[in-house]
Amino acid sequence: MNNLPLNRLGEIAKLFLKLGIIGFGGPVAHIAMIEDEVVKRRQWLTREYFLDLLGATNLIPGPNSTEMAIHIGYIYAGWLGLIIAGVCFILPAVLITGIFAWVYVNYGTSPQFAPLLYGIKPAVLAIIINALWGLSKKAVKTRQLLIIAIAVGLITWFAKVNEVIALLLGGIIGMVWLRNGHQTNLVVAGLTIGATWQGTSVTGVSVPLWKLGLFFLKVGSILFGGGYLLIAFLQGGLVHQYGWLTQQQLLDAVAIGQFTPGPVLSTATFIGYIIADIPGAIVATVGIFLPSFLFVPILNPLIPRLRASFWTRAFLDAVNVSAVALMVVTTLQLGITTFTFIKTPYVDFFGLAIFLISVILAIHYRINAAWLVLGGSLIGWGVSILGYV
Repeated sequence: MNNLPLNRLGEIAKLFLKLGIIGFGGPVAHIAMIEDEVVKRRQWLTREYFLDLLGATNLIPGPNSTEMAIHIGYIYAGWLGLIIAGVCFILPAVLITGIFAWVYVNYGTSPQFAPLLYGIKPAVLAIIINALWGLSKKAVKTRQLLIIAIAVGLITWFAKVNEVIALLLGGIIGMVWLRNGHQTNLVVAGLTIGATWQGTSVTGVSVPLWKLGLFFLKVGSILFGGGYLLIAFLQGGLVHQYGWLTQQQLLDAVAIGQFTPGPVLSTATFIGYIIADIPGAIVATVGIFLPSFLFVPILNPLIPRLRASFWTRAFLDAVNVSAVALMVVTTLQLGITTFTFIKTPYVDFFGLAIFLISVILAIHYRINAAWLVLGGSLIGWGVSILGYV
């Protein structure tokens, strides 16, 4: 009997280390792989129980696929299983991303790398558009939710509202309006008032590790809507508010996140390394993933009651659609930066062509994100031979 927990821990470690290494394609692909392994092959869970866990991950912040790994580790082998499953699933992506970050910092600004990055950025935007297309079809369930999304998007664009406030106020609108449609004007007015709050910029290149870690801990604690919402938080916080990161560095970081296996949130490792070297990578990684390790065991007993509550469902529906709105705003801002030249012809037509081709391949033909990034880099290299970049 004493060997049973050790055997189970070993099984969990092997399984999720393997999935962390081969887990390309984003959270949907990760969840499909996990389901194939733990339901069909190993029969650790029934399909119904697996679906219940999947629904539960939508009720708490954090990356769904990582939280599914943590859930299964916890159910199969207790607290140690929880830790081992999560760490093994995350570790390959973190290590690979860390290596890419070192290469990027030391060689990324060299002329020979510039054409590759030129082609990668439009492909990354196409990947984000593909994610938005899928998320919006699930999130925009009613006309009320569509109106909430438009309101949050417009106020975020024009008033530069903080992303956290936008999500919370969007959720509050959903709770009240979906319960009572006559409260619309009152709540929208409240959102407008809340939108006047803005963060202040911080200048200087020296970033305290505690502040970097606190930023990513906050993001990991409120990241509803999937890993792609991370881009909106990074742009709002690290690019606009603190100035620790340039918009080009953000796009490059997202590209690396798409090109590596495992959870998209390993982008935090890349960004932490850029900002504060190895200590920054460690602090950012721990900060963004730690909440998931805490939320799963703490909130798991409450899941049945949360799912049965109308107020909770309405709040989460509105938060999810608000998250989509934030991602749309961020994508527009990134697109303007990517496709604009300072001098004539002002519009980057080659970049726009890479973007449109990548969108078609992603949405219509469902080409894996890693292949799109690779293809974009090769096109960028080819365009450089023609002397365009």
